[in-house]
Amino acid sequence: MKLLSVNVSQPVEVEYNNTRIWTSIFKKPVDGNVDVERFNLDGDQQVDLENHGGGHKAVYGFSAEQYEYWRNELDRPELHYGQFGENLTISQFDESILCIGDQLQINDCILEVTQPRVPCFKLGIALALNTMPKLFIQHGHTGIYFKVLQAGTIKAYAQVERIYQHPQKLAVKTLFNAYFDNDFIDADKVLQLASEIHQLSDEWREKVLARL
Repeated sequence: MKLLSVNVSQPVEVEYNNTRIWTSIFKKPVDGNVDVERFNLDGDQQVDLENHGGGHKAVYGFSAEQYEYWRNELDRPELHYGQFGENLTISQFDESILCIGDQLQINDCILEVTQPRVPCFKLGIALALNTMPKLFIQHGHTGIYFKVLQAGTIKAYAQVERIYQHPQKLAVKTLFNAYFDNDFIDADKVLQLASEIHQLSDEWREKVLARL
C-alpha cells in the first residue's frame, strides 16, 4: 500500500435544507510533512465531534482505487483526492482484506483499524448529490476509521505497511455487510465475533450489541 494523498480541512459554513451548518468534509490535499496527533491531523479540524473524531475515529482512510469507480459511476472525472472526506488516500487499500484491530504503519506513525465508515448527509453535500450516502452504503467500500496508537509525521507517497493482523481476522467489509445487508448469511455470528474484539470502536460496539 502507498499513501497517495494527505487531505485536511478547516470548518466552513454551508447551506443545507435552508439551514446554515458547519462542516469539515471539504478535504484538500496538502504537500509536505503532516503531523498525526492523537485525535486528528495537524491542519484538520472536525466539527461534529459526536459523529466524527475522537479516539476511535481520529483518522479516516479511503481507497485510491475507489476514485476510478466513482468517477465512472457518477460521470465525474474531476473528482479529486479528499473528495470523500478522507484524511488519507491509499492505494491497494481494501476493506475486504484489512481487519478490525489490524495495525498500519506510515513512517513513524502507527494506526489501528477500529470501524467502517457510515456516511452521513454531509457526503451528499461534498458531492452535491443527496443520494450519495445511500449509494455509498450500497457499494460497500466506505473506507476505514483509525485510532492513533503512535503519533508521528507522514507525507504523501510514503509506504503503508500492515505491521499487525488481528488474530480474529474480521474484515472491515465483512462486518459492514453483516450489519447492512439483510440477506447476509450468518450475520449474527459475525456481529457476535465483532462484539468480542476490544479494538472495535465504542460506537460500533453499541450498534452491534443493539442488533444482536
